[in-house]
Amino acid sequence: MKAIRISEFGLPKVMELKEIDRPVPESDEILVKVYASGINPVDLVVRAGSNAALSYNLNLPITLGWDTAGVIEELGDEVTGFQKGDAVYGVPNFPGEGSYAEYVAAKASRFALKPSNICFNDAAGIPLAALTAWTAMFEFGKLKMGQRILIQGASGSVGGFAVQFAKSIGAYVIGTASADSFDYLRQIGADELIDYKTQKFEDLVKEVDVVLEVSSVRDNNERIKSVQVLKYNGILVSVNTDFAFNDELIQALNIKNCKAELSANQARTEWLEEIGKLIESGKVKVLQGKIFALRDAVEAHKLMESKSVKGKLILQVREQN
Repeated sequence: MKAIRISEFGLPKVMELKEIDRPVPESDEILVKVYASGINPVDLVVRAGSNAALSYNLNLPITLGWDTAGVIEELGDEVTGFQKGDAVYGVPNFPGEGSYAEYVAAKASRFALKPSNICFNDAAGIPLAALTAWTAMFEFGKLKMGQRILIQGASGSVGGFAVQFAKSIGAYVIGTASADSFDYLRQIGADELIDYKTQKFEDLVKEVDVVLEVSSVRDNNERIKSVQVLKYNGILVSVNTDFAFNDELIQALNIKNCKAELSANQARTEWLEEIGKLIESGKVKVLQGKIFALRDAVEAHKLMESKSVKGKLILQVREQN
């Protein structure tokens, strides 16, 4: 089968289209015939080798890509709940062999049936970002109906899903973003918006139940400002798990009896099923981005690094209706 492989860390040019053996699923895995694979910021981090913890655990060469949609080709002996021919979407084992390939073998527990009202390309742009938002807000943030949440970095892939998930349960959503994203964020339900370039959220927001940090900014001084806008007993959740909380932040949290959580992404079939229902009901929409052929992965990574495109970038592996 064809796959995009890296044999060394570096610039996009280290990615090469190779012919390799098709994987064989283990007893708890499914073999997915890949139709599309989403591109995420973590793909660029892994490719560049810029995160020491991730790079240390990788044995090159590997196939990139941890966001996919396709059709089940084979099932391991212990797999239940799926059958051959099912259209699925999910997150292959991270950070192991990925989905920039014609086939990927991964644990069945990290997949669910694809939402029936969207194509494979759109479905491939959902799992990793959506699960990151879901894990952070509901598993760690414990967000409930009627609560107020501040989402920092609301216009990104994770932030966009977070806005929609929060609105789907009846929460009040405040988002920080650049002004050119305000129309989009209003369309998907944001109640209140703050331009991080010209406004200080700590002067405009107060008494929120949850602050969700999904922006790429890694600054504990900014986190301390987030604590200022929390209610007593509030929760600060960050998806930037590679950037630890410092002593000053912990002290600020203790004063207000608040807590902070670093939210590591979790992939679960039941969460993907819930997300799929929201998409099928029309409560959650997918922001379409640019589509590239598998062979053009280098160009796709270059475009993503330029930060000049809206929506999710997708590698289309096979033709689809």
